Amino acid sequence: MTRKAINFKNKLSLISEHWSPRVIAEMNDYQFKLVKVKGDFVFHNHQDTDETFIVLEGSLTIDFTDGAVQVNAGEMYVVPKGVEHRPHAEHEVKKLLIEPRGVLNTGDSDTSELTAQNDVWI
Repeated sequence: MTRKAINFKNKLSLISEHWSPRVIAEMNDYQFKLVKVKGDFVFHNHQDTDETFIVLEGSLTIDFTDGAVQVNAGEMYVVPKGVEHRPHAEHEVKKLLIEPRGVLNTGDSDTSELTAQNDVWI
């Protein structure tokens, strides 16, 4: 067992693409993923799981079919399972996602050019 803290800033420096989550740790069946985002994502949902967004840097908007929520650095938001949503950011945002292993970033939507390869560790 490695006893070394995971440094978000160091791990984020290894990510160059937007919308490409990278796994940094696992707890039981859950993965902790760092991701940089900018621009618009696709509307999607996750039928079987909630999705947690923790904003480390920047300001993220999550659109819903009936409104939106703004999530700023130091804040988090949990999107309930089955709720259609679309994150977007005018400027680059660095965030931590917590979700079960195997969850695709585009959820149950049709395959998109933004669908990232799953289970990529940094």
